[in-house]
Amino acid sequence: MVRNRRAPESDESTLNVAPPGWHTVTPRIVVRDARGLVDFLVEVFGATAKFDSASPTVVEIGDSKVMISEAGARPPQPAFLYVYVADVDSAFQRAVDRGAISLEKPWNTPYGDRRCMVEDRWRNAWQIAMPSE
Repeated sequence: MVRNRRAPESDESTLNVAPPGWHTVTPRIVVRDARGLVDFLVEVFGATAKFDSASPTVVEIGDSKVMISEAGARPPQPAFLYVYVADVDSAFQRAVDRGAISLEKPWNTPYGDRRCMVEDRWRNAWQIAMPSE
């Protein structure tokens, strides 16, 4: 049985300790060929990033950040992420054109999103969505 639990008592200063411009939770993906994944995200989602082989590359997609690291000290760790875009069909096609496997073609969900899903060659799953009109 799952029970609702209250967060431990804390003062306001511990609730948002992330640096300015960052969210409390930031996805980090570890892959072989990190530069290739960064390029894929730039091409598919219009992300901005400056590849850094010495530390995690910070990729910005819209108002969110994803950290991409080269496998080595850590084993590959793929992700399953939900990304909102302006045009699902175009983003889906760009992903497939760049080698992603279609797991779900664009369709209108019953909860109001137009959504699709792809898996990139690094085994990350991307649900790509936009609000349905």
